[in-house]
Amino acid sequence: MSKKIHVRPGKSQSRAGFVVGILFCLIGVFMVIPIFGIFGIFWTAIAGWITFSHYRNGFTNKQIDSQVIEIEEDGEDVTVTSHAGFRSYSYETENDASEKEDVEERLRKLQSLYDQALITREEYEQKKKEILEEL
Repeated sequence: MSKKIHVRPGKSQSRAGFVVGILFCLIGVFMVIPIFGIFGIFWTAIAGWITFSHYRNGFTNKQIDSQVIEIEEDGEDVTVTSHAGFRSYSYETENDASEKEDVEERLRKLQSLYDQALITREEYEQKKKEILEEL
């Protein structure tokens, strides 16, 4: 089973980024391009892309994801991958085997109490039902 979580910046954050992006575009056009030439064009193009993406996230409903996190569950393991390229890690969840062992151990103890006549049949059945409902 795979589940994707799309992470997007907030509208107010993107609107602030849009304003700063415009400032960087103006600096690029009027200062960096005349002084540094090709580097200035590169600078301004990147500032333009940043400004555009912040505009789209802040003022439209067609937002650009800053990250996509994909969660894959395969039995007991969960793998989380960020498609922004920054993180990829795996971890094991509280595995079902240990939970099953815990339930089995509790049922064995319950059976032992019943076998030793320390609890009644009704108490045994009631507690057994409670333990099984936790699954």
